[in-house]
Amino acid sequence: MDAGLATILIVDDSPENLAVLSELLQTDYRVRAATSGDKALRVVKTAPKPDLILLDVMMPEMDGYEVFARLRADTETRDIPVIFVTAMDSTEAEIRGLDVGAVDYIAKPIVPPILRARVHTQLELKQARDWLANQNAYLEVELARRMSENLAVQDVSIHALAHLAEIRDPETGNHLRRTQGYVHALAEQLANHPRFRDFLNPRAIDLLVKSAPLHDIGKVGIPDHILLKAGKLTPEEWDIMKTHAKLGRDAIEQAERDVDRPLDFLVMAKDIAHYHHERWDGGGYPEGLAGDAIPIAARLMALADVFDALISQRVYKPPMSFEDAYTIIAAGRGTHFDPDVVDAFIARFDEFCQIAIRYGEAETAALAQRQGLAAASG
Repeated sequence: MDAGLATILIVDDSPENLAVLSELLQTDYRVRAATSGDKALRVVKTAPKPDLILLDVMMPEMDGYEVFARLRADTETRDIPVIFVTAMDSTEAEIRGLDVGAVDYIAKPIVPPILRARVHTQLELKQARDWLANQNAYLEVELARRMSENLAVQDVSIHALAHLAEIRDPETGNHLRRTQGYVHALAEQLANHPRFRDFLNPRAIDLLVKSAPLHDIGKVGIPDHILLKAGKLTPEEWDIMKTHAKLGRDAIEQAERDVDRPLDFLVMAKDIAHYHHERWDGGGYPEGLAGDAIPIAARLMALADVFDALISQRVYKPPMSFEDAYTIIAAGRGTHFDPDVVDAFIARFDEFCQIAIRYGEAETAALAQRQGLAAASG
């Protein structure tokens, strides 16, 4: 028999009826038969799976409605179209059959041309439904693939831009990875806090972590003699260094103009780049914002950035111990930093230390090891 033929399962307790229906359909279709509802439920699970079921209503032990209900309750069989075939030639019986979900209702005695026409119609409809389902499945897979590609391109672009600043400042090392980790830890800790939970939903946290590496992108616009200076900056040089916050904001804003619609990660990156040097008490730069006027993403980045600067080696200073950095951050509660962000830092301090060690420079790792040995010996 042709493997491309549709398969029809006929269910009827009368062998004579099975013979008649089989003879009418087997020249065009692959026909399978079952003489009871129980047998039908077993046959439908074996190959070849039927494309259509002709189901007698009036059968002993398990009638057609019960068989139909069990077919619909099973995920493997619920989508197989069913045509009820019955001797109950009444409008009420037909309405009931269609109400429960049958695709058609044929009354006995069978009129061959009508039977063939209705079977043909339902098989064509099933073929169309299957094609649409396959198309939808394909489109869903393709959409997921393209979204994954877009996210990958987005991540690569962010890190490529961020490394522009990192390359120009060789002392930063793994600063980008560490600050990403710190910001993530703070965001997770604050996600259920009444002041932050409306903002720090899972998607916002993901965008925040992705955007964090762009916080110092504006440093690409700072002259080398200032950015790479080995000693302390003069007041004039410091004024120029502080412009990196606005330069970063302007660069990201220009990127926004080049796309057709706003991109959330760029909006957040712009806030981080522009405002991560603001202070809770209003004493920061570039705009002297205070308190809740400072975007939440920038408040988290501010603490992460300062902590990492304190524990990192610089040409003008050695790395500070984790404990000393902890003391400075805690002392900045309510002045430099949002009090609740500092509380989140205190709650996640051990995680901050782990991130610092995992992505640390050689001197940071050595310092952490010495601190651990000192604590053990103490």
